[in-house]
Amino acid sequence: MKGNLYIIAGCSGVGKGTLIKLFLEKNPDIKLSISATTRSPRDGEKDGVNYFFVSKEEFKSEVENNEFLEWAEFSGNFYGTKKSFVEKTLAKGIDLILEIEVQGAKQVKEKMPEAISIFIMPPSLEELEARLRGRHTETEEAIQKRLEQVSREIEAGKNFDYKIVNDKLETALENMQKIFSERKNNVNG
Repeated sequence: MKGNLYIIAGCSGVGKGTLIKLFLEKNPDIKLSISATTRSPRDGEKDGVNYFFVSKEEFKSEVENNEFLEWAEFSGNFYGTKKSFVEKTLAKGIDLILEIEVQGAKQVKEKMPEAISIFIMPPSLEELEARLRGRHTETEEAIQKRLEQVSREIEAGKNFDYKIVNDKLETALENMQKIFSERKNNVNG
């Protein structure tokens, strides 16, 4: 039986990475997709574990050969989800999570409409702004840019199959578990 592909996206600062990490700890049979990137490995990162590290030339060739479900450029580096990796993983019956940006989610859904999309929502824009400011990692200008982006992302989030409000982490985790259980039961039931 084929695995399910789950697309998980959300606004910057909404806590999707933390939510996914905790979810995967409780569900070791579900895997997180590995992206390809042209950026250099950071200390401790391993090829094929954290990312598939490739040259810009190789990446561009793979784009031309339509080998990605989605790809994008951030800060001068390319990132993308290889179709072959996703298809091989799903063929083994393994459920796979793509933690991705809204634009990438749209690209994947167009190519794989059966993918299950989950959008992680902030409890409110005010709460999200407080979280972003609480990180103390960005300038005021960067925070304002992110907040403008958030409005667009929330609008795009209306097209997702499910929405989870990350107000309380435990509740958001329970809601994610319900979605996965429901989808698994639909397939097996």
